[in-house]
Amino acid sequence: MSPKKINNLQVRARLKKEVEEMKAQDPNFSPGLVILQVGDRDDSNLYISMKIKAAAEIGINATHMRLPKTATENEVLERIREVNENSSIHGLIVQLPLDSVNKMDTEKVTNAVAPEKDVDGLTSINAGKLARGDLGDCFLPCTPNGCMELIKRTGVSIAGKKAVVVGRSKIVGAPMHDLLLWSHATVTICHSRTANLSEEVSKADILVVGIGKAEMVKGDWIKKGAVVIDCGINHVPDESKPSGKRVVGDVDYTSAKEQAGFITPVPGGVGPMTVAMLMANTVLGAKRFLDSHQPGKWSISYTELNLQKPVPSDIVISRSCVPKPIDCMAREVGLLSDEVELYGKTKAKVQLSIMKRLQAQPDGKYVVVTGITPTPLGEGKSTTTIGLVQALGAHLKLNVFACVRQPSQGPTFGIKGGAAGGGYSQVIPMEEFNLHLTGDIHAITAANNLVAAAIDARIFHENTQTDKVSERKRCMNIFVWSGANVGTAVPPLLDTNDRFLRKITIGQSPTEKGFTREAQFDITVASEIMAVLALTSSLADMRQRLANMVVATSKSGQPITTEDLGVSGALAVLMRDAIKPNLMQTLEGTPVFVHAGPFANIAHGNSSILADKIALKLVGPEGFVVTEAGFGADIGMEKFFNIKCRYSGLRPHVVVLVATVRALKMHGGGPKVTAGMPLPKEYVEENLELLETGCGNMKKQIENARLFGVPVVVAVNAFKTDTQAELELICSVAKAAGAFDAVRCSHWAEGGAGAVALGQAVQRASESPSDFKFLYDVELPIADKIRIIAQKIYGADDIELLPEAQRKVELYTKQGFGNLPICMAKTHLSLSHDADKKGVPTGFVVPVRDIKASVGAGFLFPLVGTMPTIPGLPTRPCFYDIDLDPETEQVNGLF
Repeated sequence: MSPKKINNLQVRARLKKEVEEMKAQDPNFSPGLVILQVGDRDDSNLYISMKIKAAAEIGINATHMRLPKTATENEVLERIREVNENSSIHGLIVQLPLDSVNKMDTEKVTNAVAPEKDVDGLTSINAGKLARGDLGDCFLPCTPNGCMELIKRTGVSIAGKKAVVVGRSKIVGAPMHDLLLWSHATVTICHSRTANLSEEVSKADILVVGIGKAEMVKGDWIKKGAVVIDCGINHVPDESKPSGKRVVGDVDYTSAKEQAGFITPVPGGVGPMTVAMLMANTVLGAKRFLDSHQPGKWSISYTELNLQKPVPSDIVISRSCVPKPIDCMAREVGLLSDEVELYGKTKAKVQLSIMKRLQAQPDGKYVVVTGITPTPLGEGKSTTTIGLVQALGAHLKLNVFACVRQPSQGPTFGIKGGAAGGGYSQVIPMEEFNLHLTGDIHAITAANNLVAAAIDARIFHENTQTDKVSERKRCMNIFVWSGANVGTAVPPLLDTNDRFLRKITIGQSPTEKGFTREAQFDITVASEIMAVLALTSSLADMRQRLANMVVATSKSGQPITTEDLGVSGALAVLMRDAIKPNLMQTLEGTPVFVHAGPFANIAHGNSSILADKIALKLVGPEGFVVTEAGFGADIGMEKFFNIKCRYSGLRPHVVVLVATVRALKMHGGGPKVTAGMPLPKEYVEENLELLETGCGNMKKQIENARLFGVPVVVAVNAFKTDTQAELELICSVAKAAGAFDAVRCSHWAEGGAGAVALGQAVQRASESPSDFKFLYDVELPIADKIRIIAQKIYGADDIELLPEAQRKVELYTKQGFGNLPICMAKTHLSLSHDADKKGVPTGFVVPVRDIKASVGAGFLFPLVGTMPTIPGLPTRPCFYDIDLDPETEQVNGLF
């Protein structure tokens, strides 16, 4: 058979088709190959150019990475490490020999290549798998694999044949022996010291020669009709050639072709097929990558709970469970190594580059957890959120992510405590979750305080310098700094409860030349930068939102932004890490994104859009993302729909409304509770009449959720004092009020197992028809949007715009901010503006005393009543019980 009929063109055509199929599956995907060269050898340059040309023809994105001859071994290893961690590269070749003036350990360098990217098949791991016969779990060396391809194309069956391999190199001879052996040939390997070499060669039905000696094997050595594969590349003198030499193989082609049934020429035989096999390995590596990183294709292990009765404290439970290493969790849910930044062993940040990789993938199901109007007794929204995801994941075996807010240290050290959930439904480690996490809140504090400092500096310099100093100062002198709105436009922040910072005087030092003014501090989670973080969709979008933040008003009444102030770029720098979502896990080993933490009563109260979007891609179309909206449905849920969903473009499938027997009893007129005192008997004994009256609040919140066209599942968070009749009453009333379903949950005491029924109800609800719609059109006048929220969500008769609020309506309309959505700042303890009015108040008018603009975040927030923007500490704060064990370094006292 003529050698010309056996070539690599068929292989390349097949590979090109396979690459096209991969790109059809994911238009953003291309197989990636890096060829790392040290030095500048002419022969290496020739080989590399051939490889890059072949890659381009097939559709592989090949990169030639050059290092100078002066490169050190450590520099080479560092480059290899970078490529190993680059998820867009599926093959890495280290071009040999390493042409460096420095000593190089070739074995060490080749073994530094990740086995899954070792398309040359030279690492010890791939060689070991080949030697053991694990051919489907390794990369085959390209030259031996090319030889096998050439042999197969002759039509000669390998099984049972006598094969002789001349040469024992790690690159050709040894792996060639293994490939022939596992193809059931009887193999003899020979070398330069083999006795009677010609006699051994003459026995071969299949002869592969790669010994590196020009034309050593003669025709009379070869068995008649044998298949001869010549791997040699040698140069011999030839005066007829311009170079004075020509390329020959290890076999004397002229004499051998008379004996052989098939023989490969040199050049043009094994060489091109070797390049084709290199391309085949790269395509195979890309296929394996795609197969193992399909969105929604998780290989996740869950943690089995060791339930105790009575239920221990939250921190004891948290410490009883050993979390999976966070890099393991990341791999399990389909995150790549270069998409994850580790912050110790239990938390990590996720790079935004994942959004581009997964942009063509379908989203999962989107669930928001909300609640009835909160009471001091607590409803357990966070606990229900975590219990639900543990049920969906660890028990119903569905891909699921929880997306929750990062808690403020104000409540953690104040009166509320942490926000990691509770009992056997927690995010762990709870002390990491509740304290610094990865520093996002500190970054927001720093960024905001930089703006506040910049404003203070401008006030001082504009009041102490004349306009004649410079043209720049004349251009800068555009602010009206004397108005009250300027002093509070961007107040300094602190992530601590401190009531004495609600009103302060600044500028009292003699160096400030008498320019004192009243000011205030806000708590960090109430700041506009926190809202910007929660509502942003990309780094560029965050940069623009930060630039759009309005900090003052010009003399002509125009809004002045941080961009005008010259500080917006610095803000983006301070926030560049905070924008990346934080990865943690639940007690049962399901993944959690913790990102952003705006308060719900004085901000919009939802975790970040970015975390939700990434999670929805990762879970796949059959998976679930469960996020939580702060406080009751009238507060956090309304803002989730009208603000967060408006900016994200996401449409939720299900609302989970959390209720408890005792909280509904309080809404029914139950007595007040005092911290540290036993609960009144109304809350621990059966009282169906009180409960039924209080269910009015739940019915109103179900109605509020249904206004947005989304099915509602009521989760009745059960306590041990609840009776069966009370639980059944709530479920019955909820269904009669229009809930898709209502189920009893015991996830606090039982973990995910106690929320399986809730998970099943959420599954069914997610498959039911929904007709999502916003509550109002943003193009409506500001007052009309406020009125719609007050009347339809709160049940108010009307609104009253007090003089300052009316002035702001006119100002913001004139400035072009009238079409922003509304973020109501009102008490969370009542549907009305009066915190003491429980149940379903009626016959009230909502007084709006002021309206602020968070233009960067993208909303206007009317202030209803007196809403402090920094909480105070109680008589006995939580920090009394918090301490550090100096021996174990464990945090004690958190809850």
